[in-house]
Amino acid sequence: MRIAEVVPIEDHMLFVETEEGATGVFDLKPYLGGDAFAPLREHAEFSAVHNGGYFLEWPCGADLSADTIEAHLKTAPPDIAQQLNKADRKTAHRASRSASSI
Repeated sequence: MRIAEVVPIEDHMLFVETEEGATGVFDLKPYLGGDAFAPLREHAEFSAVHNGGYFLEWPCGADLSADTIEAHLKTAPPDIAQQLNKADRKTAHRASRSASSI
């Protein structure tokens, strides 16, 4: 699985879209107790997620593989999917894979 897009959302969750078109929500809260993920408790650090296609990473050095994301991806509640569909793409923070970064 390759991650096409990731959007940080409330409550330390990530909205994820795969290149295959699957979408869902990944809950980062269970990881926040570990030393590597502790800085992500801060909203600014959490929101600075970088999409590496086969992994997600943050400036603090925390990272997650696409396999981990896929294994724990849950169906997005309708209200979250609706909010993201209505969000202005120019103002929403989204980390996408572009063809130039492959």
